[in-house]
Amino acid sequence: MRRLLMLCSTLAILAASLAPSSFGQATAAFNQRDDQYRLLGLKRAKESYELLKSEFDRQKSLFDRQLITQQELDIARSRLSDAEVNYQQSLLAVLFEEQYISVRSAVKYYAKDGTRRVRITLENASGGSAEFQKLLNIEDELFRSLQPDVIPNVYVSILNDQGAIIGQPYEAKIPELKHGAPQSVDFTLLQDLDAVSVYLIYGNGSQRTMKIFLQKDASSNKVAVQSEQFSQEVELGKAATFDLTLELFSGVGNTFSLEVANLPRAVGRFFKDPAGAARLSQVKFTESTHTKRAALEISLPDRPSDEVVMDLPVEFYVVVIPHDRLADFKEFQTRVWTQQELEAHDVGFVRLEVMPRGKGKLLVRSTQLFHAIHDDESVSFTVDCVNEGSNRLDNIEVKADVPLNWTKAVEPTSLTSLAIGEEGRVTCTFTPPDDIAAGKYEVRLRSSGMSAGQPVVGEDKTVTIEILPSSNIFGIALVVLLILGLVAAVVVFGIRLSRK
Repeated sequence: MRRLLMLCSTLAILAASLAPSSFGQATAAFNQRDDQYRLLGLKRAKESYELLKSEFDRQKSLFDRQLITQQELDIARSRLSDAEVNYQQSLLAVLFEEQYISVRSAVKYYAKDGTRRVRITLENASGGSAEFQKLLNIEDELFRSLQPDVIPNVYVSILNDQGAIIGQPYEAKIPELKHGAPQSVDFTLLQDLDAVSVYLIYGNGSQRTMKIFLQKDASSNKVAVQSEQFSQEVELGKAATFDLTLELFSGVGNTFSLEVANLPRAVGRFFKDPAGAARLSQVKFTESTHTKRAALEISLPDRPSDEVVMDLPVEFYVVVIPHDRLADFKEFQTRVWTQQELEAHDVGFVRLEVMPRGKGKLLVRSTQLFHAIHDDESVSFTVDCVNEGSNRLDNIEVKADVPLNWTKAVEPTSLTSLAIGEEGRVTCTFTPPDDIAAGKYEVRLRSSGMSAGQPVVGEDKTVTIEILPSSNIFGIALVVLLILGLVAAVVVFGIRLSRK
């Protein structure tokens, strides 16, 4: 009996010593295609792990019965550990390969503070986790602990065509993105665009960039209005143009009316198409066009009034009203609207400002610009300075450019000020030199002044002065005597001739 037990023990030891080598032959060697076909590599690693786990359990049973040594058990445990690591690596490789994030929606909307924002909704599209779990029949704790339906550390940014970040914050982080639970991140647009690139970094460093066209917020029904020249200085009697950019944020209507609020009636106004200059009262958006351009042209009156005060800004609003809500604005032109009221009506508007400025216009008038005098005489005449502009004129001066050696006098030398439409008179006196030759001479009158800190120059006037030749009394008397003598001789000769 003892010999039989010893024989059994010897056979068990021999089987234990042969088992590892036989397992080494049964274990599949590394296949280079496992990196290419990771799902099949995972299946191979799982089978190897399960086989080594069974072998380790058998070796441990033999060790407990003292049929193998501690060294042999340690070798089996080491091989099981290597197989487990290989299995975990293959499992992680498949999980990371299957990770995929898609952009579910990207909505551009108009915030109450006037900023343009983008809401990007991301979803975990890693739908293969359940499939390969069933395929490989993986139900162990390792698979559940790796959370194959969760993508950790998702970083999101939005870029323009040049690759610059145009969203605030520059980068948003989603700690976990679970399958079937989309999450949204909000950005403030630092550059107003209709198409942006969404840049994603997630998982083990996977990167993805998608260029997408932003959707419009279908829950609102308004048009955002912007103007680069929101404040302009305009001279009275002149016109100014405000360029407008209209951007649709609506899923309800596409026809809107253009209106102006709080602009005085004395100020002319109309909307026009900046391309064709056609007048507009309404705009209509199409499915492919969500942004339009328009222009508001205003004309100030020639003179200031109680409504249009010089150097006092006039604030007004351009309002874009949905066509189906015009009934809410029946008294639009007959009352003053506040910004809070327009915000309460939830319509698109922009505040504009015009600063009425005036500038004096100097007109010089004279009743006569031609004078004829003798060389020993002077010419004196008056010049009227009239302010035909839209602002006061100050320090009006009339200067004369006279020929060489002439004497000039302008009184007064300057007029202190001229109100709008007021006249002032200046007397000009010009005296030729003693040795002046007969002929025509020209004197140029130049006028200038200041208005609202700007120089104003009047139209030059040219005065023509003719110097008449001086008369010789002695010569004239001699000629008269000769003529009288000749006449007397003719008479005497005629009388003598008749007596004969």
